[in-house]
Amino acid sequence: MNLTGGISIDPWVVVLIILCIIAFLVITVIWGIRAHHFKIGAGKEEMIGKTAVVKTTLDPKGTAFVEGEQWTAISEEGRIEPGEEVTINKVDGLKIYVSKIK
Repeated sequence: MNLTGGISIDPWVVVLIILCIIAFLVITVIWGIRAHHFKIGAGKEEMIGKTAVVKTTLDPKGTAFVEGEQWTAISEEGRIEPGEEVTINKVDGLKIYVSKIK
């Protein structure tokens, strides 16, 4: 293929570039569609019902780890020892209210 100015481009290079662009667009559209199927996992509403691990004794206040983050935890059922698993019942600011898993 001759362009103005005497530059020659092989037609296979043009086809290869077009195929790469099409493949990129197809992959991008597929990833975009898949992203819309994922459940949003943010906000305090998402934490309710999750499991946390107590790190310091809750009597009634202490700390617990939820998905790798440390939170101030308040027991709704009395004393809970470190290492026990609890369920998150309520989130208020940066505090979680928990109860023992039965």
